[in-house]
Order: sequence, then C-alpha cells, then structure tokens
Amino acid sequence: MEILGIDVGGSGIKGAIVDTRVGELKTERYRIPTPKPATPSSVINTIEAIIDHFDWQGVVGCGFPAAVKHEIVKTASNIDDSWIGVNASAQIEKGTGCPTWLVNDVDAAGYAEVGFGAGKDRYGTIFMAAFGTGIGTAVFHNQQLVPNTELGHIPMHGMAAEDYAANSIREKQELSWEEWGGRVNEYLQVIQALFWPDIVIIGGGVSKYFNEFKDFLDLDTEVVPAENRNHAGIIGAAIAASAKQKGLE
Repeated sequence: MEILGIDVGGSGIKGAIVDTRVGELKTERYRIPTPKPATPSSVINTIEAIIDHFDWQGVVGCGFPAAVKHEIVKTASNIDDSWIGVNASAQIEKGTGCPTWLVNDVDAAGYAEVGFGAGKDRYGTIFMAAFGTGIGTAVFHNQQLVPNTELGHIPMHGMAAEDYAANSIREKQELSWEEWGGRVNEYLQVIQALFWPDIVIIGGGVSKYFNEFKDFLDLDTEVVPAENRNHAGIIGAAIAASAKQKGLE
C-alpha cells in the first residue's frame, strides 16, 4: 500500500510516498522549511504544498511534534501554542480532499524502526529517543506502542531534559561530542532507571553522527542508531496511517 508520509519537524517539513509493505520511500524526499512562527494555518498550508508537490490524492500520514489524541493536538513545546486543541487532520482533509491521520512524530519514527529497522523482531521494551530541536520519545513493549510518552520533558538540573540534552542545545552551546554525549548519557541513565529497556534506539538527524558520541554512553543496555535515520518519521507516519485506514475498512 502506498501512502504519502509527512514529517513535521522544528526546522523542516518533509514528505515522500512510502511503500508501507516494505517500509521504503518510493520517491525522493521533498522538504520545505518549517514556517516561523509555526502556527496552524502556516504549517497546514506547508503540508498542503507538499501534498500538491506529489499531486497526491490518496491517504496521508503526518508525524507531528506533539502529543496527539484522536487527531487533536494536545501539547505545543516546539510549535506555536495556538496548535493546542486543533484537529489538523480534519483541516488538511478539508483543504486537499485527502484522508489524513496524525501521529506523534517520534511514535511514527518508532513504528518505522520496530517494523523495518533496529527494533525489528525485538521484544521486551524498546525505547527510542530522537535528539533534535527537542527530545522526542517512543516506547514499545513486545512491539506494541505506548503512545505520546513525551519523556523529553522529564526534569533534569532544574529544567526539562530537552533543554539540557537536545541536539539543538549542543549546537547552540557549541558543546563537544564528549560534553554532549555525557549529557545524553545522563538522560538515558534516568530513562534506564525508570523503564529498564532492552534496547535504546537513537533517532533524529544526529543519529548519523552516532559514532562521534557512542563511546560516551555507559548504559546496561544495547544502544544503537536508528537504521532509517532521518527517513524514519516519514516512513512511520505512512505506516501509522495505513494501520488506521485498515481499521476503518
């Protein structure tokens, strides 16, 4: 089944047509910078521009940087506060005619990794952390998602963890890989103490630099980079939409 997957990020909104049977992009990825401010109207217009770019008329899956419940945006840590309470799926479908499903962005990336990446055929507890503008998380147990965990907001050093250890903080504060890796390790040790995962998957754009900081991680569990790298959100959003669509058929 082919579905248009879209990944809404803090710096860019990206899309591609995905073959959900094999978890692979069928087209080149198309990216538009995330509008500033990232209000509902501006972001939805950008999503619709991506749909138009592919001349797409089918189902759309959209990974979104927020807790999402019944298609309603519930949080707004790295997007405009005016998103809270918005049913983006309904507005996108109204504007394009495309049935659209929303899912938390790292939950989406987790679907891609559990189905076709580092978490494939792995059981027990899988913890995924995407280090980007913030820290997004996804938790799976025996291949089943616990949605909207939002564990980038747990407190560390008097602030949210993502304000201490996100990749954006590494860039802003010009931290060395060793300095930042130490912060990531601190964060993951807190997660380990709470969840005792069987595997930790590092996602987000920084995953391609995993070798630069892996030696600074000291955990009692396996830590690996996401195999789908920056495509995970697109692939997973399409997989989530496919599952929801099948549930309606």
